[in-house]
Amino acid sequence: MIPIKDDNPTYTTPIVVYALIAINVVVFWHEMSLGSGLDGFFQLYAVIPQQLSASLAGTPSNQPIPELATLITSQFLHGGLIHIGGNMLFLWTFGDNIEQDLGRFKFLLFYLICGVLAGLTHWFFGMQSGVPTVGASGAIAGVMGAYIIKYPKAKILTLLPILFFITTVRIPAVFFLGFWFVQQAISSVASLGMPEASGVAYWAHAGGFIFGAVLGPILGLMNND
Repeated sequence: MIPIKDDNPTYTTPIVVYALIAINVVVFWHEMSLGSGLDGFFQLYAVIPQQLSASLAGTPSNQPIPELATLITSQFLHGGLIHIGGNMLFLWTFGDNIEQDLGRFKFLLFYLICGVLAGLTHWFFGMQSGVPTVGASGAIAGVMGAYIIKYPKAKILTLLPILFFITTVRIPAVFFLGFWFVQQAISSVASLGMPEASGVAYWAHAGGFIFGAVLGPILGLMNND
């Protein structure tokens, strides 16, 4: 299922959402210009659990930026066109209303914190992995977690493939996002002991979603009901 847009109106321009999308696109364009230097770029700015574990244990790092900083920088990196396209679609679909509810500054803070906590969740379940982890998925999962709390009955216009045809249906957010979360949770449990097998940071997705559902109300998500 692919979301097209929700039915909840946004009354102010979601400047932070648009800015985040623009930054991600610019960084991705830079990635594509690096050629063979992309691996080194990821080594520097992606979350690499093994290196983060060493840093937290007090081992000096030869990197020019602190390993903890990669919990932020990795949120703006992507591994391919489908990766960034899917993430930005979900951010555009669900982010505008949450920005409206939290306000621009708190939304940006919320987004980045969810991304950090999602990255730490991924690290916790695979501390010795040497595979670079990139993507805005954890932060966006946090936005989705907040959305299901605030707008469970909102209808999500969704592309739905049926055999050889594609149609559109309107699915309540509680079902669309609930189904997505269950998928991530099941895949997270299935990846225990082999976090690198699929190449997808399922624990970051599940963790970001849960943290977003908790952190959103703490920051005042429900105050304007």
